Amino acid sequence: MQDLNSVFGLEGKVAVVTGGASGIGESVAEVLAQAGASVVVGDLNAEGAEATAKRLRESGAEAVAGGVDIANREEVNALVGLAESEFGGLDVLCNVAGMPHDGTLEELNDSDFDRVVSVNIRGTLYGCQAAIPLMAARGGGSIINVSSGAIDLPVAGFGLYSLTKAAVAQMTHTLAQEVGDRGIRVNALAPGATITNFTKRRLKQPDGSINSEDFDQFIGSMESMSPIGRVGESVDQAWLVLYLASEASRFCTGQIWRANGGATTGR
Repeated sequence: MQDLNSVFGLEGKVAVVTGGASGIGESVAEVLAQAGASVVVGDLNAEGAEATAKRLRESGAEAVAGGVDIANREEVNALVGLAESEFGGLDVLCNVAGMPHDGTLEELNDSDFDRVVSVNIRGTLYGCQAAIPLMAARGGGSIINVSSGAIDLPVAGFGLYSLTKAAVAQMTHTLAQEVGDRGIRVNALAPGATITNFTKRRLKQPDGSINSEDFDQFIGSMESMSPIGRVGESVDQAWLVLYLASEASRFCTGQIWRANGGATTGR
C-alpha cells in the first residue's frame, strides 16, 4: 500500500501560481506550500504577491514572488523562469489569475473585449507555453488552468467572461492531447460560487463597503443553488488543485473539474 503522504505530498516539487495575492490564488499557494512545494507567487499586485510569499516563508516554506501582467508574454516568461532560476525547475503551474467583465454582449466594446481576452485567454496560454519546456525537461508536470462555473450556467450580463472561460476549457482539452506524450497533464477547474473579492465586487458600495443585508441575500441565493446548501471558500478550490498537482491524479488529464456544491447537477 502506498503512503498517502507521499502520494498527495509535493516535497521536492516546484509550483508557479498566478493570481496569488488574494482569493483562490492565495489559497492555492498556501496549500501547495503546506504540501511541501517551493512556490513562485505571481500577481499584478506585486506587493500582494510578496505578502503571500512572505507568509509562506515565515511558515517554513520556500517561496518567492513576482509582479506580473499575464497579458504580457515577456512578464509571464519571466515569472515562470523564476521557478528554474530560484528552485531548479518547474513541476506545477496554476493559471489562476483572470479578470471579470460585467455588461451585455450587445453593448460590448472593442477595448473591453481586447483586454479581457488578453488576460483570460492569452494570459492562460502564455503561462502554459512558458511551462511546457521546463516541465518536459523534468519528465513531466501538471498544468492547472482556471475556467469557471459560468461555462455551465449562462448569466445575462456576464457573457464576455463566460466565453473567455469556455475558451480556457477548450484550451485545456486540446493541450492535454498535445503534451501528454511528454508526461504533462493538463486539467482545469470550473469553480462554483466561491466567496472572494472577485465575487463580492458587485456588492460594493461607492465607498468600498459592503452592505450586510445585500451580502446575506447574495449568500442565500448562492446557497439555494447547491443541493447541500453551501457556498464555497477559496480553500475548497485549493484542495482540488492539490489533488490535480499531486501524484494522486496521475491518471487524470484533459478534464474540467467542478467544485461547485452540486450547483450544476441535472442541468
